Amino acid sequence: MSRFPFAAAAAVFTFAAPAAMAGERSFTHEGVTYTYSITAKNKAQILAGRTSQGGEFRLSVKNGWVDGYVNDIHVSFRAPRERGPAQIAAR
Repeated sequence: MSRFPFAAAAAVFTFAAPAAMAGERSFTHEGVTYTYSITAKNKAQILAGRTSQGGEFRLSVKNGWVDGYVNDIHVSFRAPRERGPAQIAAR
C-alpha cells in the first residue's frame, strides 16, 4: 500500500471537529475505500480501520505526527496542518 500515507493524511483532515469522533467514517481514494473509527487516548487521536482491499491500519495522531502500523508495517509522517475556512477558501 505505497499510496497509504497520502490516504491517511486525507483521513487525518476529517477528524478536525470534535463531533467527528462519533461513529465510523469512510472515504475513497484512487478506488480504495478506507473505513475507520476515531477514539481519543492519552492526548492522541487513534484512527483504526481497514481498506476495501482487506488491509488494516491503526494510526496515532499526536503533537503534529502520525505514527502507527499499516498491514503490520510501521509508518510515521508529519500530520497535515489544519486549515481554517479562510485558508481553504483562498485556494
